[in-house]
Amino acid sequence: METIEKKHTQTEIMNSELSEQIKAVTKDIHIRAENTELMLSYQRGHVSQQQYQLLLCSLYKIYEALEEALDTNASHDAVAPIYFPQELARLESIGKDLEYFYGQSWREKMTVPAATLTYAQRLREVGRDHPEYLLAHAYTRYLGDLSGGQVLGRITQKSLGLKSGEGLSFFSFPGVSSPNLFKQLYRSRMNSVELTEEQRSGVLQEALAAFELNIQVFNELQDSLSCVSDTENEVRQRHTQHKQNTTAAAADEGVCEALQSSSLVPRFLRTLLGVFVVLVVGMVYAF
Repeated sequence: METIEKKHTQTEIMNSELSEQIKAVTKDIHIRAENTELMLSYQRGHVSQQQYQLLLCSLYKIYEALEEALDTNASHDAVAPIYFPQELARLESIGKDLEYFYGQSWREKMTVPAATLTYAQRLREVGRDHPEYLLAHAYTRYLGDLSGGQVLGRITQKSLGLKSGEGLSFFSFPGVSSPNLFKQLYRSRMNSVELTEEQRSGVLQEALAAFELNIQVFNELQDSLSCVSDTENEVRQRHTQHKQNTTAAAADEGVCEALQSSSLVPRFLRTLLGVFVVLVVGMVYAF
């Protein structure tokens, strides 16, 4: 019974419009992406400036590859209907945000995780070998930005205490007066693209791959941030321990000097106490 229902569901999906097909096949992995540690922290408003800057660096490389592929294939039958550079292009906006945070030499200061480079490489491969697969990547990125991206923009502004527009160009779409109406137009254009059964199947698989690539980027960014955070905490702990040890050493030195100045303590005992103090201080520093 379950197998029959599953086949029936699959048939319904394959008979629906392309945008609905992508939405259906990516439902589970979409939930996975939203529940990565990085995105959950973001949704709770736990956004640090370092976190946001690293995210911008990754987004720049991803959109650089995506928009390069879209520009190259602008006249392709599968790309032309969903090619909206004036309304959707993000690369220039992200560049403005990076300049706001890093200054004019932001290109030299960018940090890009390996997962991001893998994502960008896949986009270039798709642009070269299967331009129709760009339907999946453009849909996943741009419509996601027009939907949840607006909420994330407000969270970012509030969390980082940014003034309106400063460092937030990525979330702004001045060429789109109504995100909801534009998304309807985009889906309509997307659904009008004629694809063979094999091409349609490939686009759906590529949509899954797009979400998987995003998840890998989110996870690597989170790991990078955790590593930096752990290193900073370790440095602070060492600094605190060093201050404590220095204070303890000074106190022990004072005790030792007091004992040494006492005529009641034999020279041998004074020497032994001095060695003991040195050993204790050395052990504290060693561990």
